[in-house]
Amino acid sequence: MLEEYFQDRLSPDQAKKEIQKLTFYPMMFQAARVLKSLGILQEVYNKRKVGISPKEIATKLELPIYGVNLLLETGLSIGLVHLLEENNYTLSNMGYFLLIDKATIVNLNFTHDVCYKSMYHLEESIKKEFPSGLKEIGMGEATTIYPGLSSLMEPIKSSWFDFDHYYSDKAFPSALKIVFEDSPKYIADIGGNTGRWSIECCNFNEDVNMLIVDLPGQLEKAIKNIEKVNFQHRISGIARDVLSDNFNLPDGIDAIWMSQFLDCFSEEQILLILSNISNTIGENTSVYILELFWDRQKDIEAAYCLQGTSLYFTAVANGNSKMYHSRDLISLVEQAGMKVVSDIDNIGDFHTLLKCKKS
Repeated sequence: MLEEYFQDRLSPDQAKKEIQKLTFYPMMFQAARVLKSLGILQEVYNKRKVGISPKEIATKLELPIYGVNLLLETGLSIGLVHLLEENNYTLSNMGYFLLIDKATIVNLNFTHDVCYKSMYHLEESIKKEFPSGLKEIGMGEATTIYPGLSSLMEPIKSSWFDFDHYYSDKAFPSALKIVFEDSPKYIADIGGNTGRWSIECCNFNEDVNMLIVDLPGQLEKAIKNIEKVNFQHRISGIARDVLSDNFNLPDGIDAIWMSQFLDCFSEEQILLILSNISNTIGENTSVYILELFWDRQKDIEAAYCLQGTSLYFTAVANGNSKMYHSRDLISLVEQAGMKVVSDIDNIGDFHTLLKCKKS
C-alpha cells in the first residue's frame, strides 16, 4: 500500500536537511517558473551540449546580467541546471522536464495562476471551512469557484481548464471502452462541465444519447461546445443542483457518469449526492465514478500532487472537499444504498473507475 511510503524513513540529519528545503519552497518555485517564463531555461537547453554563460543569455534575451546570474545560481540548488567550467551552464534532467513535460507545465501553471496567492489564506480557510483565497482570483463575493468558472479572468481560466482536462482526457479512452461494454443508449453526465465527456461518448458510439446535468453557467458553456461539433441532436442538458432535496432525473437512463466530480464536495455533500442518485435510479442503472484517489497511486510523487490539489480545494474551490482516500468514498457509496460491482485502478495512469449498482 502507498501508505508505507509515508513512514518516517529519514535519519535526524537527513530530516533536518529536508525540512530546510521546505522553508524556501515557495521562493524556489517562483525562481523555477521565472527561469522558464523569461526564456532562460530555453537558452540553456539550446546550448546544452557545449554550455552557455549568463552573459550570453542576458545579451540574447535583453535581460539584466544580475537577474540571469541570480536565477541560474538558484537553478543549481533546485537541480534545474549544471555548472560547467568557465561559468557555463547546461541543462539537467529536471530542467528538461520543466521545459517539455506536459503534466509538469500544466501543474506549474495551475499552481501559479490559480493557487499561489490564494494559499496565503489557507489558515483562514481551514478555520472557517471556507475558500477565503477566492478573493485572490477575482471572486471575492463567491462561496465556491464553480458557478464562476466560465467567467474567470485569464490566464486563470485557461490554467484551470488545462489542469482539469489534462487528467480527465488521459483517462477517457480506457474509460470509454469499459462504459460501453454494456452498450448504454442513454447516459447522464453529471457535472458535465464543458461537455467534453459527452462529446467523446458520441464520437465513440453512434447510437448513444447524452444528458448533461450541471449548473446553469457551465451548462451554457457546454451547449456552445456541443453546437460547434453538431451533436445538439444527441446531447441535451438540464440545469440541476445535485445538492437539492428534490433532485431527480428523467426516466430511461442506462448509466450515470461522474468524472472528477465528487471530489468537489465534502463527505456530507457526497453522501447527499449519491443518495439522491440512488433514489432516482433503477436496479439496472450503472453508476460510474471516475476519481483520483491518493492511496491508489503508483508512486509517492503522484500522491504528493493530489494532496497539493486538496489544498486548492480548501483555499480556492469550496473550503471543504479534497482528493479522497478510496475507502472513504466507497464507504459513502455503500451508505447511499449502492454497492461497488467493479473497481479498476490505473485508468489513464492515475484514475480509478468505480462501477456501482443499487443495493
